[in-house]
Amino acid sequence: MGAQKSVHAGKAKIDANVDFTHKLCAALRLPSLRSTGSPLSLIIGSLCIKHPNLFGGSEKLDVSWDKGLYDSNIIIAFRRPRPEWLSQKCFVIQHSFSPEIGVHGTPIDNFSRSGSGGVNLSRISVGLDRNEPATSDWSSTTSIKFEHVQIVNDSWRSITRDIDGFPLTRSGSPHDNMVVLKQESQYAKANDHSFYRFRMQIEQGIPILSKWLIFNKFKFIATKGVKLGPAFLLASLAGGSIVGDMAPYQAFAIGGLGSVRGYGEGAVGSGRSCLVANSELTFPLNKMFDGAFFLDCGTDLRSACLVPGNPAMRQGKPGSGVGLGYGLRFKSPIGHFMVNHAINDFQQRTVYFGISNLI
Repeated sequence: MGAQKSVHAGKAKIDANVDFTHKLCAALRLPSLRSTGSPLSLIIGSLCIKHPNLFGGSEKLDVSWDKGLYDSNIIIAFRRPRPEWLSQKCFVIQHSFSPEIGVHGTPIDNFSRSGSGGVNLSRISVGLDRNEPATSDWSSTTSIKFEHVQIVNDSWRSITRDIDGFPLTRSGSPHDNMVVLKQESQYAKANDHSFYRFRMQIEQGIPILSKWLIFNKFKFIATKGVKLGPAFLLASLAGGSIVGDMAPYQAFAIGGLGSVRGYGEGAVGSGRSCLVANSELTFPLNKMFDGAFFLDCGTDLRSACLVPGNPAMRQGKPGSGVGLGYGLRFKSPIGHFMVNHAINDFQQRTVYFGISNLI
């Protein structure tokens, strides 16, 4: 179902990974977003090119391309060598394309899935990342980037309004521009019986020009894992808020795998603020299978009406929701497979499939 190949071309290394498995898994879980007549649409894969000594001074160049069913992400990163006790700097160019389902997707099947709203984000960013030397428990990254976000439909044509006639951007044109200063810090500590991790991210929009977005966005996630005999309990709390100028696509989307299971992506709600709690208990069944029980809940803290155009209210999203269920984890030499069965507040059942670390 997949293939991986590494090739050395002089000093450069090329890694290619092509996978057809996710096509089957996603087809079982997600509704079709658009017609896919091209053979390339059947391929999930990645391509990575690394050069460890670009100009003879140990400069590193990394080029990566990840392709999904309906999305893609290209990153070009250039690094100059610096001593380990100094901050590491990286010049990054990135282009991503993805359907905007979390905010503008349409909930279907009692909110268990989200269909396409015909809105897609094409994002280009150019900037500098700076990684501070890590201490024993803390690590931090600071970046400043220029971002150009363009809204297109499924035919790749620029659009300015959604199907109800509400603006899709803050500027009212087919695109938004912004300069974003971002600070991300992480604290992590672990021992033989438990671990704790806290991650915080702050983004500040800098008003270089009058039409560029000015905002402050804050996000956090705290995760705690504890061994309970042969079982393992994992709990997390995530949240965030944004103040100032914002476009609808910047709203926090709640629901879906990685958020509130049992709901489609963004089907719980989308707001200026959010709070999501997850808990999962896994336990071994045998050497290859683990069982799991989970409980998720999330809320937009009644902030949906503060998003421009209030897309969540127009789509009838509840604003809060609870999902619970059980699942199986299968461990094999070629990767880890996951199957979850979840049910939401509307008694709608959903099955999620997942694959990680596939060789």
